[in-house]
Amino acid sequence: MGAEAEPPEPKTVQPWHEPRLLPWTSPEGKPSYLITDDCGGRVSRLADIAEDIQLGMGAQLLVHAHDILPNAPQGELRFLAERLTEALRDALRIAESRGQRRGPAGRSVL
Repeated sequence: MGAEAEPPEPKTVQPWHEPRLLPWTSPEGKPSYLITDDCGGRVSRLADIAEDIQLGMGAQLLVHAHDILPNAPQGELRFLAERLTEALRDALRIAESRGQRRGPAGRSVL
């Protein structure tokens, strides 16, 4: 009898990551997700930049709202309310996305 063949080594399995909710929607207004095992890829970095811009714009809008609210005409108030609604929607989407990417005890899963 000859030497017994060794069993093949198991293939390395990449860990599964939950899809990342991106900070933008599809043209139809549906949520966009990124499925990847590379947490530092181009689309991830682009999403990080977009989130930072959205949060910065929301902060600037809040300062602007604080400044104009006491004497703003009705038309400006409506415009301001629409922009604040957009900023809040963006911030909530970012919070949801970041919450999904956090593991137990607040540790990042990516």
